[in-house]
Amino acid sequence: MVGKKSGKALLREEGLERTDNNMDLTTWPQVNMINQKNYYTEYLKRDDQILPLRLQQEERRNRMTTNAKDRDRALAHSKSGDVPVPDVEMDLDEDVGIDDGTGLTGQDALGSKVIVLHPGSQNLRIGLAGDALPKTVPMVIARRWPTNESEEDEEEQNPRRMRYGEGTDMEPEKMFGEEFATQYTTVCSELKIHMRAHKRRVLPNSKELIVNYNKRTPPEIISEHNDPLRIEWTEIPKDAQKAPAFITGKDALRIPDFSTPRYKLFWPLRHGWYNEHDYEQKRALYDDIAVIIEEAIKSQLKIPRSKDWCQYSCVFVVPDLYEKRYVTQILDMLLRDFGFGRVCFIQESLAATFGAGYTSACVVDLGAQKTSICCVEEGMCLENSRINLKYGGTDVTETFIRMMLFDHFPYSEINLNRRYDFLLAEEIKIKLCTLNEGDVSPQPADFHLRAPGQATRKYTFKTYDEILLAPQGYFRPSIFDNSLKLRDRRKLIDRSRDLYDDSPNDPVSAAQSAIIAMTAPPPASNSQGTNDQVDGMNGAAVSTPLRPMPNPLQKFSEQERNSHSAVGSPAPDDEDTPAPQPDGEVDGPKKGLDPSLRDDVLPIAPLDAAILTSIIHGARSEERKMREFLGGIMVIGGGAQIPGFYSYLEERLKESKPNLAKDIMIGTPPRELDPQGVVWKGASVFGKLRGTNDSWISRLEHDRLGARVLAYKLMWAW
Repeated sequence: MVGKKSGKALLREEGLERTDNNMDLTTWPQVNMINQKNYYTEYLKRDDQILPLRLQQEERRNRMTTNAKDRDRALAHSKSGDVPVPDVEMDLDEDVGIDDGTGLTGQDALGSKVIVLHPGSQNLRIGLAGDALPKTVPMVIARRWPTNESEEDEEEQNPRRMRYGEGTDMEPEKMFGEEFATQYTTVCSELKIHMRAHKRRVLPNSKELIVNYNKRTPPEIISEHNDPLRIEWTEIPKDAQKAPAFITGKDALRIPDFSTPRYKLFWPLRHGWYNEHDYEQKRALYDDIAVIIEEAIKSQLKIPRSKDWCQYSCVFVVPDLYEKRYVTQILDMLLRDFGFGRVCFIQESLAATFGAGYTSACVVDLGAQKTSICCVEEGMCLENSRINLKYGGTDVTETFIRMMLFDHFPYSEINLNRRYDFLLAEEIKIKLCTLNEGDVSPQPADFHLRAPGQATRKYTFKTYDEILLAPQGYFRPSIFDNSLKLRDRRKLIDRSRDLYDDSPNDPVSAAQSAIIAMTAPPPASNSQGTNDQVDGMNGAAVSTPLRPMPNPLQKFSEQERNSHSAVGSPAPDDEDTPAPQPDGEVDGPKKGLDPSLRDDVLPIAPLDAAILTSIIHGARSEERKMREFLGGIMVIGGGAQIPGFYSYLEERLKESKPNLAKDIMIGTPPRELDPQGVVWKGASVFGKLRGTNDSWISRLEHDRLGARVLAYKLMWAW
């Protein structure tokens, strides 16, 4: 009898038996599951795992090896053991023995290979770190164009004037609108009252005297051969094929307006931002910045061959409140397009303290079209104290011309869009404007109008209070024409956004948020008002409201009174955490202010109020720090080069803070430094630091990490 077969035997007979050849089912490596209760990783927790830090360690290690070999070589060549061997590690900056082949050693040799760039809205300051003073080049480029800038906007003159329906100009008292006339009349009356209160002589009919004089004074014609100070205009070849495609620097400002072929001026940076209004493509905007810097390096620094630029390093000065897209674009341009060996960045206010030799100060930089304020303490810019205001010396020039035209200025056809008129207005402002009340009196003045292809005309006129009221616009900015400063903002270049939550990540500060909240128009109460507000934002005409601005100093004084009567919690150590106020408010970024509206509101505030706002947020309710910053206010920049500006600003601050009047002091840069070049000088000092400067970014780091390298290399939080 046949027994029953097992299942394995049946499978074996049928050929379905499973055989094991000891081979894995797949060659893909098997990873065991992580024990969720106890796991640990060292990813990016050691310095040798981060490329920039690892390269720094390798450089130090190589330097130590080189120094040891040099020491052993010196010992081997010494004939006696008593011969002292130089200790190369004693020099912290490690500049001993450096020789660039020109006979320079030490810091001089290091500075001869470092280019320092400080771009502004109107001028670019450039030079080698070893130079005593920088070269100043206008931040402008002239390109061949069908029309020039004045022909494109023939109906839109600068200052802007109102006209009748048939195109004729209105009377001088009406051409700037009823609002400007009311403001101008008000400040004139206030000045008279103030001067009489201080026992100064005021003639009752001073305005009528200068108006009548300006009305009846014709210009004097001077032939070209009798004008010893005639201007040498930039010559343009008649043949269009031989005419250059672009001209930069001072030569661009001297091109005749109606040259053949035509040239149009482009200013790539305006008001501390990218000038997106004059461009249709952002690539053209980037190219103009690169061309201006490249031509300045070739002409001013005498380094014509771009293949030699790899031997040079570059220090670039950025604003305190910068835009991340601006910094990353500049980094890419300097390393890829120019081919510099390495690049580092420094903030404007920090560079100013480097140049002046201050350890802590409140830096006020009045530029041509922007004003920046920041408190610096122990080599760091206090983040919450940074303020950037969109007015400067150019606004004073335009307002001064408007006031003169209101009082029947004899040269009524002046248009700041024309190149020779722009240079003339700057010259008149520098010569006449003051903040000394003793200089306010009817006094004669003259100027020479030199236009290409025309005979020189000499105008004689009289001024009165215009010379003082125009620079006082720093403390009453509503009198400036701010309606076009937000025109075409974000047309080409969007704001920087976070990769994870897509939120704007450009740096902000509590002080800047307070200024924006003070400037922003009040929220609408209904849907109709909201629609009107949005329409006004799109037109950029309501960007800076012309309503009376609230006085922030009243709020500050109330906070001081409350702080003496109520006991509040101490300020936290974290710089980004706002200190609680006695009334429960947080003195930081306003919760009601939408970040998307920051580009729709123009930051404008009186200069003295902005300085106190910056100091209060920088001191964080610490009276000792506040007294230090009030006693160390350093005013720099070309916009402050007005006679009497420092004493007038100090007087305004003392009136705002009478309890701290004895501590308030306005300082100037020491050692006879030019206030316009202090920032550049500090950047040059920073560029010559070798052993203590770890901010250099090399081409290798940028190629591998891109803009992420800025988070490891910058001296401040990126």
